[in-house]
Amino acid sequence: MKPFLRQQLARYAERLGELEFLLSREDIMQDMKQFLVLSREHTEVAAVASRWGRFQQREADLAAARDLLAASADDAEMQSMAREEAEAADAELRQIESELQRMLLPKDPDDVRNAFLEIRAGTGGDESALFAADLLRMYSRYCERRGWKTEMLSESASELGGYKEVVIRIEGENAYGALKFESGGHRVQRVPVTETQGRIHTSACTVAVLAEPDEAVAIQISPADLRIDTYRASGAGGQHINKTDSAVRITHLPTGIVAECQDGRSQHSNKAQAMKVLTARIHEKDRSERAARDAAQRKSLIGSGDRSDRIRTYNFPQGRLTDHRINLTLYKLLMIMEGDLDDVVQALQAFEAAEQLAALEVGAGL
Repeated sequence: MKPFLRQQLARYAERLGELEFLLSREDIMQDMKQFLVLSREHTEVAAVASRWGRFQQREADLAAARDLLAASADDAEMQSMAREEAEAADAELRQIESELQRMLLPKDPDDVRNAFLEIRAGTGGDESALFAADLLRMYSRYCERRGWKTEMLSESASELGGYKEVVIRIEGENAYGALKFESGGHRVQRVPVTETQGRIHTSACTVAVLAEPDEAVAIQISPADLRIDTYRASGAGGQHINKTDSAVRITHLPTGIVAECQDGRSQHSNKAQAMKVLTARIHEKDRSERAARDAAQRKSLIGSGDRSDRIRTYNFPQGRLTDHRINLTLYKLLMIMEGDLDDVVQALQAFEAAEQLAALEVGAGL
């Protein structure tokens, strides 16, 4: 194990002792808010300290087995037992070290949250709008596989059945953590249905994934900074939705950020959902600015969420998907478009974990 990891783990063991002392104090037990904060930290620190303790125990077992091997050269049975113990200890040490590395990585508190997913047609006209519909279907199928719920918030349909813009809400554990790397430019190369001569065209869409804000700690927005407009909803929804001004558009005047919702049956529900989206977009603006600064320092753009970044190409003639940030190429495009995104999501998460581990090492001065 690398020295900087041992240093980090030693700090966890020290912190566990501090937390146990703090939690035993009467004044802390009387402050429920502080008690809950310390209790949550204690749970996380204790889990790491426990695995670290097991690692140290198996390290001692391995050293003892190697000493026994050296001391029992003339005893074949003892040699066999010592070798078996050494191999078992070594295998478990590798497993625990991998677990500890993951446990030490910085955690994004938003990863566990629900998400808003926005898809907008870009260059390519009608073909871009049709690709936006394909992306929506891909993500919807992926959500079904994960057991997540999806809810349409707003849509702007194109003439040929695609979308100029569509926003959905995704409800499920770790929805944001799984999908946050989807933000950016998505390019498609294929023969459009409108193409009469069989030529391959290149079109693009932009995707943005936002964490649904925690209402308890959401950004405080002054009502004076908002302009709220109501209008008659368009698209699907039946007679009721077309007879009332139920759709809501909210503009945050200081930033110019706009959110709207038209899929609900009442102005009240649409306003509440639009406000959630607006808050998420303001939160994401702050997040992306911080991520861009961090990315400039790391010379990496993964997770920056910049919609101008071309992050992925979907090449239909070759059945190929390429994620340009991590040089990942998969020749299973049709399966991916059916929602089989696990290989892509896991590869991006593994890349982020490797970067975080490298950053920890640099931060330790090693």
